[in-house]
Amino acid sequence: MICPHCAERLTARERTGQRCARCRRLFALDPRVHGRGMHDLRIRRIAEQATDGGRLKVTVTQLWYLCRTSSAVMAAQPARGIRPGVRWAVALGVALPALGVGLLVQGWAAALGVTATVIAVVVASSLRHRPASAAWWSVSPTESVFRQLMTGPWQRTYGELPPGVVDDGPRAPEPRASATGRPRAVLLCTDHAVAVFLRANDLPARLRIRLVESPPNIAHASLADVPAGLPVVVLHDASALGALLAPLLRLARPGGVVVDAGLPVAAVRTREGAVHRVSGTSVDAADLRAVAGLPEADAAWLADGLWSPLAAVPPLRLESAVTAAVARALTARPAALRSTDGFLTWPAGAPAGTDAPSSTKEATSG
Repeated sequence: MICPHCAERLTARERTGQRCARCRRLFALDPRVHGRGMHDLRIRRIAEQATDGGRLKVTVTQLWYLCRTSSAVMAAQPARGIRPGVRWAVALGVALPALGVGLLVQGWAAALGVTATVIAVVVASSLRHRPASAAWWSVSPTESVFRQLMTGPWQRTYGELPPGVVDDGPRAPEPRASATGRPRAVLLCTDHAVAVFLRANDLPARLRIRLVESPPNIAHASLADVPAGLPVVVLHDASALGALLAPLLRLARPGGVVVDAGLPVAAVRTREGAVHRVSGTSVDAADLRAVAGLPEADAAWLADGLWSPLAAVPPLRLESAVTAAVARALTARPAALRSTDGFLTWPAGAPAGTDAPSSTKEATSG
């Protein structure tokens, strides 16, 4: 690896204890110790790109998704084949009588009995059974490992997180928000990391909006004290509950403006390099088609328990999407909005220079 201080290329022996043997200065991460891709220069480069040269602040969760080195997902698989117990019970039921015939008689009947025995044993041993498997997903490194690297070795070495990165962990203090005055609209955000990102960049004050952070299953209750006349912008993951959120809010707030600015399933379902995860929430595909107006392929993908996180969207593109959604909400009329009025093409691509995972296995999307 290259020393982040003196730029000298170091062998494993020249960086023992995260200290450069050339300049004698400490660095935070060593790929040999902390995992592939985890070294100071790469983390700094990705953070610099994510913050748009220091203009934006991003969260540790957002940085984790950008710094991942691989991601994988596998949908639930049903059981296939015949169980060994059943297979061998049938095989023995055929083989034993056939073998008895082969031993007790002579001639062609004996040959037929022995042949049947051999065939039953060969067939039973060649068949395979694959038990059912639950859906699973992985991102490398894991979120907990990456967060520990940032709040542990990195902060011990440099005294702070990478420039422009803010902690969105459960114990981290919330960013101070500027006064928004009288809000023009409400932004309902279902992702905590994205809500911290919006507050850290003062978007509520800049756009004169009221930010409401709430899980999708209690979003309506979270909007109970919001004036009915304010337009609502819904920002959510590409998930089953997220897809249903805006249509249900329109039913609950008749006559109001509700703009669906969530991450569309169509933008990430087959996108190479997109982060796919598995949810424990089960929603019927027919309900997703009827209520959210989703195409059959998107509804089936969500019904399988798959989803994609909003926090994985590049921060610069996320900021642009929120700004455009608020502008749309302020000029929209309720009759002109549909359940699919989200950003159907975003994210069209990562900002130039953003590091992509070096290996991605999207088992359900090809």
